[in-house]
Amino acid sequence: MPKQFSDLGISAPLLKAITELKIVEPTEIQQKTIPLLLSNSTDVVGLAKTGTGKTAAFGLPILQLIDTKLPVIQAVILAPTRELGHQIFSNLESFAKYLPEVSIAATCGGIPIKPQIERLSSPTHIVVATPGRLIDLIQRKAVNLKETKFLVLDEADEMVTILKESLDEIIAELPKNHKTLLFSATMPGTIKQLIQNYLNKNVVQVSANMDTVGNQGIDHEYIVVEPIEKLDVLMHFLNSKEGERGIIFCKTKAAVNKLAKNLAINKFSSGALHGSLSQGIRDRIMEQFREGYINILVATDLAARGIDVKEISFVVNYHLPDTYEAYVHRSGRTARAGAKGLSLTVLQPEEVAEIKDFEKELGIQFSQFKKPTATSIEENNTLLWAKQIFKTKPNHEVDTELKTKVKTIFHHLTKEELIEKLLANYILQNKIVPVEKPVKRK
Repeated sequence: MPKQFSDLGISAPLLKAITELKIVEPTEIQQKTIPLLLSNSTDVVGLAKTGTGKTAAFGLPILQLIDTKLPVIQAVILAPTRELGHQIFSNLESFAKYLPEVSIAATCGGIPIKPQIERLSSPTHIVVATPGRLIDLIQRKAVNLKETKFLVLDEADEMVTILKESLDEIIAELPKNHKTLLFSATMPGTIKQLIQNYLNKNVVQVSANMDTVGNQGIDHEYIVVEPIEKLDVLMHFLNSKEGERGIIFCKTKAAVNKLAKNLAINKFSSGALHGSLSQGIRDRIMEQFREGYINILVATDLAARGIDVKEISFVVNYHLPDTYEAYVHRSGRTARAGAKGLSLTVLQPEEVAEIKDFEKELGIQFSQFKKPTATSIEENNTLLWAKQIFKTKPNHEVDTELKTKVKTIFHHLTKEELIEKLLANYILQNKIVPVEKPVKRK
């Protein structure tokens, strides 16, 4: 019989909350980590791929170990981005539904600091923060970590640069006997160095299903295109996924803005997400995506953190990521909670050789996605043109007399005749060569 959360030592109030959230059977990383953390005897490194429930793996035991009689910060959880920080905060709030005495605060960058300072003046037990904002709060003497028992580094592989700069300053504020819990989807050399420098020499390392780093439910595929046809091929793919939700990753903010604009012109239900947008706009776009008001998110790697949406059926790497770790986190946005998903990488011919390196390093297998024919792409673009017309809102500011004159020109045409003429005009304007249908022999 599979293990239950009660077998791991999770208390009744937490069990009640996660049962309501339909979190019933613990994942492998949760089974291995929760008893260790509840024993509170050692530093822990948890290595598990994305989508395996790492937040519950550290969040549940930390919530259970909080002493609500002490009005002090007892746990600090660091996340690489505000999106992930707010996601962790939201999850902890849900887990703690029946622990009303536990006080949790989110102090992430990108939003005004004064309300956060005011919030921390009230008794707080758990702080979820981005490293930069926590350093700012420390320097302003707005946060007291002198009695903190736990420091959690979540998605540590994405925080290496900033942690190398700021971890000394953070740890200087913590008591010597604090426990450090480090979680990561990958284990590059820089993370091993962090562990060696900052964690206890008796640290316990646990890993779950790491024979292949990528999620087992993901089909990894690539398609080879010339730069000039990249957008058309992408739109052909997106049309084939109509009604499904996905994320398209670009390398730069400028590329995100350009692609999002092109998708909007072609009436795809999409939104853009990158670091230069205000927190309010980012929150609104994410909410629209989570609620299904938009189906496609065009994003930089920023969005590979904090997006835990179960119904993402595909991820597109519009640009090949620079690191293997980035690929793991991008592709890990799909196939959440045991579902299946597709990670499609769009390559230019000179990039194809790099696929073997990704396969070797990550222990995954790519297959080639069939490129649509020129005729198929032309047909798709024609359909997109038709959708543009259909979804265009009437312009009520057009002069009434002009409108009447235009109507007079078309008034004798039937609907079918008008469509025929519109199509013929589109084909002529775009110099599309009609494909002759083969003549059936008698």
